[in-house]
Amino acid sequence: MSATRKGLAVRLGGWSIRHRRTAIIGWLLFVVVVAVVGGMSGSRQMTNSENGAGDSARAEKILEDAGLQTPAGEMVMLRSDHPDGWRDAARDLSARLERTGEMVRVQPPVRSESGREALISFEMKGDPDTAGERVGPVVEAVEKTESAHRGVVAYEFGDATAQHRLDDMLTDDFKKAELTAVPLALGILLVVFGALVAALLPVLLAVTACVGTFGLLALVSHQLPLFDSTNSVMFLVGLAVGVDYSLFYLRRERDERAAGRDAGTALRIAAATSGRAVLISGVTVMLAMSGMFLSGLLLFHGFAVATILVVLMAMLGSVTVLPAMLSWLGDRIDAERVPLLNRRRKRGARKGVHAGGGLSGKLMRPVLAKPKLFAAVSGALLLALCVPALGMKTEQLGLEKQFGSEAAITVAYQEITGAFPGGPAPAEVVLRSDEVDSARFDAAVADFRKELAASGRFGKTVDVEAHRTQGVARIEVPLAGDGQDATSRRALDTLEEDLVPRILGPVSDQVYVSGELASSRDFNDQLKTDIAPVFLFIAAVTFVLMLLCFRSLPIAVVSILLNLLSVGAAYGTMTAVFQHGWGAEWLGMEPAGAIEGWMPLFVLVILFGLSMDYHVFVVSRIREAHERGLATRDAIREGIRTTAGSVTGAAAIMVAVFAVFALLRMQDMQQMGVGLAVAVLVDATLVRMVLLPSVMALLGERNWYLPRALRWLPSVSHGEEPVERPRPPLVGAGR
Repeated sequence: MSATRKGLAVRLGGWSIRHRRTAIIGWLLFVVVVAVVGGMSGSRQMTNSENGAGDSARAEKILEDAGLQTPAGEMVMLRSDHPDGWRDAARDLSARLERTGEMVRVQPPVRSESGREALISFEMKGDPDTAGERVGPVVEAVEKTESAHRGVVAYEFGDATAQHRLDDMLTDDFKKAELTAVPLALGILLVVFGALVAALLPVLLAVTACVGTFGLLALVSHQLPLFDSTNSVMFLVGLAVGVDYSLFYLRRERDERAAGRDAGTALRIAAATSGRAVLISGVTVMLAMSGMFLSGLLLFHGFAVATILVVLMAMLGSVTVLPAMLSWLGDRIDAERVPLLNRRRKRGARKGVHAGGGLSGKLMRPVLAKPKLFAAVSGALLLALCVPALGMKTEQLGLEKQFGSEAAITVAYQEITGAFPGGPAPAEVVLRSDEVDSARFDAAVADFRKELAASGRFGKTVDVEAHRTQGVARIEVPLAGDGQDATSRRALDTLEEDLVPRILGPVSDQVYVSGELASSRDFNDQLKTDIAPVFLFIAAVTFVLMLLCFRSLPIAVVSILLNLLSVGAAYGTMTAVFQHGWGAEWLGMEPAGAIEGWMPLFVLVILFGLSMDYHVFVVSRIREAHERGLATRDAIREGIRTTAGSVTGAAAIMVAVFAVFALLRMQDMQQMGVGLAVAVLVDATLVRMVLLPSVMALLGERNWYLPRALRWLPSVSHGEEPVERPRPPLVGAGR
């Protein structure tokens, strides 16, 4: 692997330098073509059955196979100051809704126990996937009704209104993320390089990688449908990884130039060291992401494809287009210098490219002097961050939790649920039967209604929809409680375990229970099944690649343990903030009481992949120094000190990008942003700067232990040539 991996990075860089016009123009043409073609082809989103698991997904599949998409249901609750004061408004609203021409099956008002509320349910015409685009006249009708009747307040909730607000929110938030994350990354790179051109290059490369991947994903979606958040996830990972890879490569080239190397030699060394580290890190990340294919959820298959594609684009761009650009720009890479920042970099260069170390150099002295103490303290701090994760609760967050408590749709949901338990989130019984048009089936449905009413665990408005031609029936059953609490869960258990199989089972060929709560539970059950094989896969991949890369059993084991601590810190932080609410108000966020169901598995895979950026880069420099003859502790000091600037800059960019997503309005984006930002911050500071060097110092020469049975593994060189500053009389003499 050594020569192959090292030689590949050097060959790619060398070809790009010799054919830089082809490399640069070819890259831009590819990005433009796939973006245009992908945009023209459009993308396909997952259907309800494809986005689910278990019996709830089977229920949705029955409807889809019969061509009976679940219609976009809407409901409006009217509340008056006194009992039955809503009746005139209800008649007016029904008439206005009819005139919109956008709805069907308007149900008579259902009166609440207090008599002050009435619930009017109806369905949107046409394709439910586009209902959000057509709900405007309905919303306007509700608003006009409310304005026309004093003392009456209207609350609207449903699939179409939620979709309308969600689409607007996702569009606005994604624009906000793009417009905020890119300038932040550029600002950090300006601090790192002190020159505008050098700062722009990694950002442009990362952005073009993301743009190209958008097009590729649109094409892929026709074979593998995507989840709503897939593009956001891809952009988040692509921007962070793309900038980091370019930063590592560019920083090494700049360091070698500052050390007195000529342009060609500096590029060759950067390709053989940082370029090689980028390839190893990229392959590791992609293999880790491929672990999501082991999930039984199509959602994760889409995440896997999106992240693998964008990492591949960023990796290839970093080892081909970047060296071509550096060769073309030459010393113009330092054009448009920022005076104050550039003076600081010049002072560092005069002292010697690796001589400073700054804060990291000062930190290494006590860490390496007392490694046991620092290993114990840093390990204890990380375990403390992990503790809240022991009580993590996951669920598929409903839209009312995604939007936040002050959003109009959330207020409507809570008000409707308070007056009509289970109304906004009913269970849905779907069955296929040859007896749908028989008297026996009608009698079973009548018995089912009676049992529901007698149990006291369900709402009043049971809606039965029989499609006799297709042999399919759909029954909506409101659950007691708020749709997610213990009362609702007990009602769902009664439905799934008793009423449905006992009463409807004998007259059905297939019968399943779906709905928001059932879907959430099935989704979580599938995730619990998935997480073990996915974790074992990515742990095994990481172990094998680290073993091959560094020919060290301890380094491979330590890599797994450090990654687990970073993941645990992310889990603990997310649980503390978004489940328990610790510090949520201070952060300007609102706890949802649970973690989004797909988040733990996604964060596990992402962090195992992304942490390799720092780990491979840092340990490669330590191994490189050791191969030059330095003792292990001196090699640790040298490796940490020489990578501190790049790791700090790369971590700052990742934390900034993830923090932008934490500031978006969607709850799942906030959870992902906070979890990943904290994990990367902890990983790049406490883990890589304290725990890793202290553990390696304790291991000493045992860091490089390889069992006799594994000594057949190929040896990987970690440096092209000695990197110390050349003596002036001998410059060029030995090369």
